[in-house]
Amino acid sequence: MFSSPEEVFEKEKKYMMQTYKRPRMVLKEGKGATVKDSFGKEYIDCVGGIAVNAVGYCHPMVVNAIKEQAGKLMHISNLYYTEPQVELAEKLSGISGMDKVFFCNSGAESVEAALKLASKVTGKHKFIAAEGSFHGRTLGSLSVTFETKFRSVFEPLLLNGVEFVRYNDAEAIRKAMDDDTAAVILEPIQGETGIIIPSEGYLKEVREICTEEGVLLILDEIQTGFGRTGRWFCKEHEDVEPDIMTVAKAMGAGFPIGAMLAKEGIEFETSEHASTFGGNPLACATALAAIKVIEDEKLVERSRELGAYFMEKLHEDAIGSNPIVKEIRGKGLMIGIELTKPCGEMVEKALERNILINCTSDTVVRLVPPLVISKEQIDKVISVLYEILQ
Repeated sequence: MFSSPEEVFEKEKKYMMQTYKRPRMVLKEGKGATVKDSFGKEYIDCVGGIAVNAVGYCHPMVVNAIKEQAGKLMHISNLYYTEPQVELAEKLSGISGMDKVFFCNSGAESVEAALKLASKVTGKHKFIAAEGSFHGRTLGSLSVTFETKFRSVFEPLLLNGVEFVRYNDAEAIRKAMDDDTAAVILEPIQGETGIIIPSEGYLKEVREICTEEGVLLILDEIQTGFGRTGRWFCKEHEDVEPDIMTVAKAMGAGFPIGAMLAKEGIEFETSEHASTFGGNPLACATALAAIKVIEDEKLVERSRELGAYFMEKLHEDAIGSNPIVKEIRGKGLMIGIELTKPCGEMVEKALERNILINCTSDTVVRLVPPLVISKEQIDKVISVLYEILQ
C-alpha cells in the first residue's frame, strides 16, 4: 500500500492528529517477544504494547481463535445472548474471585463503569484517589488521575468531588473520608508514575479501613493483571479482595477488550449502563484463547521466575550500582529503572541497538515485556542497557 516508510510518515502527519511522539520506524510484524520493522530489522520488545501483549505476538492459539470466531460471528447486539461472552464472564469470575462482570472495550471504559457503579450503589459522589495515579484519559477516569500534565487542559473535569492523598499512606485515606465518600480507587502498583510499589501491608490496611468506614474499594488492575506481577492479579500478593476491579490490556492479547468486575450485590440493573461493542463474540473468543495460553504455558509462574531473574541480573551486571541509576524496583515482569536524569536518550539509544524500552514519568525506564520473553533475550536487553549506561 505504501511505497516507503517516508510515505507513511508524511501521510500520518497529514491525516492523523499528532497525539503521539513516535520514532521514525514502521513496525510490520511480530512473533513471541520480538517485532520487525518494514526493513526486516528485528527488535526485542520490552514495551509489549504497554503491558498488553503478555502472550507474545501472533500466538497461534490466539490467531486461530480469531480466525475461527470471525468466520462464525464477529458482532451482535448485547440484546442477545452469545456463548463466548458468558464463557468469558465465568472464566474471569473463576480466576479473579469476583462475582459479576460488565464488558467494555478498554481500561478507561472499565474505570468509567467502576466510578459510575460505585456512585450508583452508595448514593454518594466523592472519590479518594492517590497522588501519582493514572486511571485513563476519558473525562471521568481523568478526574481520578493525578498528574497535572494529563488534566490541566481539560479542567474542570466531570468529577469535582475527588481528593488525592499520598500513595502508600493508608491513614491519609481514612482522614480524607467523609459522609459523602463513595469509594477509594487505587492501582496496586502505580505503572504510569514509574512502577511505584507500595509497602507490604498497605493494600490490606486500606481494605480494612474501607470495610470499617463502609466505603467501596476499587482496584485498578488494568496494567498489573493477567500474570504481569507473578500472580493472576496483583491483589493476590496481599490476599486483598476489592469490591470492584478494573481489567483490560493483557486480557485480549492485543485485541481491544476491557471489563469491570464486582462483588455480589454491587451491580448495574437493566439499562443503567451499556456498551455497543463491549463483550462482542470476537473479543471474548480472543480473550478466552489468551487466558488459556497463560494457563497452558504457565505464564503466571514464568512471570514470577523471569522477573526475579531479570532483577537479579540487573544488579549483577552493575546496572544497579551505576551512579546514573537511582533505584531498580519491580514485581514479576513489571520493572522500573529510575534514573537521576531524563531517560528519553536511553530509549533512543536502545532503539538503535534493536531493543524497545519505554520511558515513563520522565526518569523511569519501564520494562513490561511479553511474558514469553526468554532468558537469552533478557540477557541481551541487560547487556544493551549496561552498554548505554556506561
